[in-house]
Amino acid sequence: MQQTFRETLDSTWGAAWDHGDVAALASIVTSDYVRVSRSSGKHAGLVDLQNEIEAIRSGFPDLVTTIDSVVTEDDTAAIFWTTTGTHTETFLGVPATNRRVQTRGCNHVNLVNGKIDREEVTWDGSELLHSLGIRHLSDAPSTSDDITLDDFSGEPDPQVMKTFNRQFITGVTVVTTQDQGAPKGLAVNAYASISLEPPLVMVCIQKTSSTYPALFAATHLGINILGTGQRETIATFASKSADKFAEVDWHAGPNGSPLIDGSPASLEAEIRERFQAKTHTVFICRVRHAEVVETPPIIYKAGRFYDSDDLTQL
Repeated sequence: MQQTFRETLDSTWGAAWDHGDVAALASIVTSDYVRVSRSSGKHAGLVDLQNEIEAIRSGFPDLVTTIDSVVTEDDTAAIFWTTTGTHTETFLGVPATNRRVQTRGCNHVNLVNGKIDREEVTWDGSELLHSLGIRHLSDAPSTSDDITLDDFSGEPDPQVMKTFNRQFITGVTVVTTQDQGAPKGLAVNAYASISLEPPLVMVCIQKTSSTYPALFAATHLGINILGTGQRETIATFASKSADKFAEVDWHAGPNGSPLIDGSPASLEAEIRERFQAKTHTVFICRVRHAEVVETPPIIYKAGRFYDSDDLTQL
């Protein structure tokens, strides 16, 4: 039985996962087939699996899945497999990174008359993104009392939130990267230091920004804290100009990220994780290079800019 099941599984999985012939899966599952995710507990049927395979293949067109081994005992089996693919198209709302990834997993199945009736899986499509350091903020396990990203009950009016945010004082940064040799950047005030040991920082980038696809595909980015003498630079990077670096002097960090000359502080960081948060992506980065000079930074509050030298100590 083991050899017959393995041969059927090899040809069917190859047709579905490697060539997109998802209809072939109907030949190896029962009419009551159910697929259960061990991580989320979600149940799915054959159509759901077929849709998932098509979605994954749309983002990883060269996807290849290899069955490493199959262990059967009575009417149960464990399927060990490896998947390899290149992220060349948008997948789950994530733009292409052109990176090649490999994931492994094991499926435990119950068999009825030689066909899969129930399948417990340790993997789903999001694991491919996890391998690229990309996660959704809703990935964390939740209880029935948790508020999810899609739960809008009990939220304040957007105007109240806008007023709240205007009360928060920040600096101004320009986040930069290279896109096929061309410098790209945008003004960002959603920056924070996470820790000093190890040196971790985060920035939050809106997905509609023209710089966003280049940042998402990059391995490193630059963060420049702008100073009181760079008011025009702020305006440039807050605009939709096609070439924001046309009149901006800059130099490359060790890994090529544009660092803007004259900034009070600049750093280059390696992008370690990308958390998807609806309209924005949170980039978690490990600092690899930093530069600091004695130039006062500019301060931003409620849509206005202020000179940090005029602050009064309390």
